[in-house]
Order: sequence, then structure tokens, then C-alpha cells
Amino acid sequence: MNDKKGSTKLNPRKTDAVSVLSDKFGKAKAMFLTDYRGLTHQQLETLKKGLKKVEGEFVVAKNTLLKIAMQKNAKMENASMQKLEKELKNPTATLFAYGDEIAAIKELANFIKTTQLPKIKLGFFDGKLANEADFKKLASLPSREVLLSMLVGQLKSPISGLHYAMSWNLRKLVTVLGNIKDKKSASN
Repeated sequence: MNDKKGSTKLNPRKTDAVSVLSDKFGKAKAMFLTDYRGLTHQQLETLKKGLKKVEGEFVVAKNTLLKIAMQKNAKMENASMQKLEKELKNPTATLFAYGDEIAAIKELANFIKTTQLPKIKLGFFDGKLANEADFKKLASLPSREVLLSMLVGQLKSPISGLHYAMSWNLRKLVTVLGNIKDKKSASN
């Protein structure tokens, strides 16, 4: 039933569900809506366990409850919210990434490779909307640890080059002094 403002009145159980979903939207660093039709219960449980290890969560909820929870979340712009709401058709499950977003996306992408399900509808990553192609690009990125080690290597290389350049003169001096010592030893 609708009240005077036009919003839907919910029973207390659904209100609690919306509150929980709204908290999830607030905590998540990234989220993706998926069409999970065709997944078995066992597959869903396997996916949920895998995502839990990387601080992610796969939540199945009614589209109306997701829509209300999204509207309560102030993270998204109105235009982004409208595009996400348009995707709330058919059964929808949501990937919430709380920790390393890429790790959760990679976990879901690996699951999709093996089962061909769920289908990515649309998501929200780094303050912007992300479609299925963006999801695939994000899933192909190296892990956070690999990126950090690459950064350290890049930061270290100028220092290593400077160290080599500065030590080269010392090595050259030591070589010249060694040659002089050898000549003096040979002449005596």
C-alpha cells in the first residue's frame, strides 16, 4: 500500500531486509548486479564461500527491495541510480566487494569462467557505472599484491641505476689501483 508521499510501505521484515541491504550498499567499495538464473543452490553456496574469503558477498534479494535500498544510499548520483534501477528485471543477485574490489571481481570472474553464470548486468565501481566489458577488464587486472610489487620495482629502479652509476667510479678506481699495484709488484 502507498502512503501520501508515494513510497511503498513495507512490513517490518522487509523493512529490516532493506536496512541490511542499504548498509551493504553503504559499506561496499564496488557492486555488480547479476542475473543468476540457472545457478544451482550448491553453485550459489560455493560462490558465496569463495567471495567470503576475499571480503565479498553475493546477495540474492527481491528487485523492489534492492531498488529501495539503492535509493536510501547516497553514494550514487541520480542518473547512475536510474540506470541501475532499469537493470532490476528478472531475478537479480548483487556482488558486494567490501575489501579489495579487484579480488572480489576476480573471484566472480573465475566462477563465471567455469559455470558460464551468472550474467553481469551493470555495476558501480570507483564512483562510476561499470558494464560487463568493464567487469571483464577489471577481472583481467593483476592482483593488488602484484601491482604493489610492480610499483616498488618501478620506484626502486632509478635508485638502483643511481647506485650503479655512483659505484662504477669507485670500481674503476679500485681496478686502476689494483693494476698499479700489480705493475709495481712485477717491476720489483
